[in-house]
Amino acid sequence: MEKKTVYDFTVADMRKQPVSLRIYSGKVMLIVNTATGCGFTPQYEGLQELYRKYRDKGFVVLDFPCNQFGHQAPESEKEIADFCDLNYHVTFPQFAKIKVNGEDADPLYVWMKKQKKGLLGSTTIKWNFTKFLIDREGNVVQRFSPAETPEQIEKHIKALL
Repeated sequence: MEKKTVYDFTVADMRKQPVSLRIYSGKVMLIVNTATGCGFTPQYEGLQELYRKYRDKGFVVLDFPCNQFGHQAPESEKEIADFCDLNYHVTFPQFAKIKVNGEDADPLYVWMKKQKKGLLGSTTIKWNFTKFLIDREGNVVQRFSPAETPEQIEKHIKALL
């Protein structure tokens, strides 16, 4: 069956248990591939602030750690969660580490990359902290580069809420 929306996917949580993205049905989502040892890691602070400000309006950040770029997320899921809690007080949902490019890329990312291509039509993720904005119907509406900060993305989130 061809996947039509983000709600058609099941991902693994930090304990490697399956989670249907259908539980986020009706919410605006920002899906981010992250890393704990990256120059963009401080964006966790801005992501948490967006979540804090807008979660009661139906917004959620979904964090997918990825070790594919410079091996900047080598830790276990528990170590990543502990790091994020200690350093950035992260309370948004975090998931198991995934691959976003290559043969073993997570199906969610394969699908999202087809929905919104990157610079010059690229279907690859260039680096950590690439962000996909999902509307309340589960459609990918925008893709943001790692350099685009949560603060710069806020206006796009507000427009969908």
